[in-house]
Amino acid sequence: MIKALICGIGGKMGANVRGVIAADGEIEVACGVDVAGSDCKIPVYDSFEKVREKVDVIIDFSCPAALRGELEWAKTQHVPVVLAATGYTADDMEYIKAASGEVAIFKSANFSLGVNLLIKLVKEAAQALGEGFDIEIIEKHHRLKADAPSGTALALAESANSAYGGKKAYLNGREGIVGRRGTEIGIHAVRGGTIVGEHEVMFAGEDEIVTLSHSARSKRVFAAGAVKAAKWLCGKKDGLYGMDDMLKI
Repeated sequence: MIKALICGIGGKMGANVRGVIAADGEIEVACGVDVAGSDCKIPVYDSFEKVREKVDVIIDFSCPAALRGELEWAKTQHVPVVLAATGYTADDMEYIKAASGEVAIFKSANFSLGVNLLIKLVKEAAQALGEGFDIEIIEKHHRLKADAPSGTALALAESANSAYGGKKAYLNGREGIVGRRGTEIGIHAVRGGTIVGEHEVMFAGEDEIVTLSHSARSKRVFAAGAVKAAKWLCGKKDGLYGMDDMLKI
């Protein structure tokens, strides 16, 4: 039986991960880490230094603030980590890459199979449509989401941009008299209510529009993907992995 530590166990995604694991016969929750605490009937600590349980994998749906303490502990214990939080800075990403030389890390902006298929399709569409189509990305999330644009929106932008050698700039929203549109990829964030997550990529050409989109109806889909990644990651050698490695899509 795989024993998991959930970082951010007291949050909504932590609850979803616990629910998915409860229905899985191959993995169980051994303990959690959450600075805000939790009413879970398992040990929950406010820092990794206090963890005493032996665990096989960490599933993190917390926030970037937990990253360094988490990965330092993971390296010391040599416990693989699934990073499902968003909002990491460029420095955080460099730190993650460096840490992956000492421990197995699974990092994805989105753990939905459908979203990862969308990311692949966006690149193929950009390659097929070429420079004659303008690209706009619209992402929508609930009112409590702290970061914008979403990590998934950025992943979609990077996927599209890879078809152009990464040369297109990103423009987050537009305001005022901005003049004629250039060759940028526009990214727009909408926040409101309880929207779980919606992403749309629009390719606007001369007299035609191609739209690719994905809508998540429940947060459980992300928890299920993270648990699947945790099970897959156990036993892997040190390195940085993503959904492409696991799904081969």
